[in-house]
Amino acid sequence: MQTEYRQRREQLMAKIGSGTAIFRSAPTAVMHNDVEYVYRQDSDFFYLTGFNEAQAVAVLAPDHPEHQFILFVQPKDPEKEVWNGYRCGVEGAKELYGADAAYSIAELDEKLPQYLEKAACIYYHLGRDHHFNNKILQHYQNLLLSYPKRGTGPTSIVDAGTVINNLRLYKSKTELDLIRQAVEIAAEAHDHALKNATPGRYEYEIQAEIEHIFRLRGGMGPAYPSIVASGANACVLHYIENNCKMQEHDLLLIDAGCAYGYYNSDITRTFPVGGKFTPEQKALYEIVLAAQKQAIAEVKPGNSFHAPHNAAVRILTEGLVELGLLKGEIDKLIAEEKYKPFYMHRTSHWLGLDVHDVGVYQYGENPQILQAGQVLTIEPGLYIVPNTKPAEDQPEIDPRWVGIGIRIEDDVLVTQDGNEVLTAKVPKEIKDLER
Repeated sequence: MQTEYRQRREQLMAKIGSGTAIFRSAPTAVMHNDVEYVYRQDSDFFYLTGFNEAQAVAVLAPDHPEHQFILFVQPKDPEKEVWNGYRCGVEGAKELYGADAAYSIAELDEKLPQYLEKAACIYYHLGRDHHFNNKILQHYQNLLLSYPKRGTGPTSIVDAGTVINNLRLYKSKTELDLIRQAVEIAAEAHDHALKNATPGRYEYEIQAEIEHIFRLRGGMGPAYPSIVASGANACVLHYIENNCKMQEHDLLLIDAGCAYGYYNSDITRTFPVGGKFTPEQKALYEIVLAAQKQAIAEVKPGNSFHAPHNAAVRILTEGLVELGLLKGEIDKLIAEEKYKPFYMHRTSHWLGLDVHDVGVYQYGENPQILQAGQVLTIEPGLYIVPNTKPAEDQPEIDPRWVGIGIRIEDDVLVTQDGNEVLTAKVPKEIKDLER
């Protein structure tokens, strides 16, 4: 992996030219009082370094005569390491992570200016660490003040995301291997849930079994808080309470993905707890499945990022009209977004180191064009939310539909000649979901 991290740094440095890029590690987060959450490194920082400790800064300075990759890290401290785990230390930053130079994080203010004073600009993302933001801004202001004396130094700060996000958008073979493993583990967990979710059990029991498999198979754990939503709970898009008892005629919507080696899967399946869809559930499910299949067919090089969403919306709207939940001319209903009370989210997002991974979706009026190496989700749904009030020109909602929530989500790789559904082995056909 160190070869790959080095190649990524070289790619980024080729793009920033005479600039200097600064990346900050993720802060530690407190769960309660003095108990911390399990540490999760900042994705950009990890993408470039593979370094998984807090209180660290990575600097990329392609024009520096000696040091192009510099790490500032916590120094070795045997007493603290007994309590909080081993540290790589300054020497380890060079030996294990390939830094040209490494310093204690305490030396940042002293050493950083030498990597900035001849840079044309600073590449840095102003994130949520306001203290560190201010530190970088102060260095920038100091260099601006001394610019007339030297005639060199940064005269602007550019968001580092404008460079690194596009690199992260295209997945290497190594990255795809990690995503495939995250998918493989999550697929086993979803299959287990399908076979073990029965009336009378609680949502949290199924969550526990899913997440048990994530860890048992070597995953880091859930890629995001697992959604295990039965009945009307499935109409809450980010339902995570997972505390209700499942009933015979409920659908169970499970949106759960595994994190593996920092990469993520993101899968949703919806199936009948009692083993058989009701007629209303089946009718809505067939619409969502048809919409998803048509959306997946639109995932191919050269198509707009919005093409899968537009395809899904058309199928969903046509289905809602056929069932009498909407009325009117299809194109007009779509243009006026009359489908939104039943389908209020988008169909896709990028997937990778982050579940909602980085990458531009649209450049002004021009959408992102799908290209080989990108990974995105395809996840249409229909939600007949209780107490939804239809628009004035739309029919009242028949109570038999109310409380049904359905989403089907797959992870899809754009290939040279089309797509590969990475999550294809997870059942979604009605014949495979009923028993």
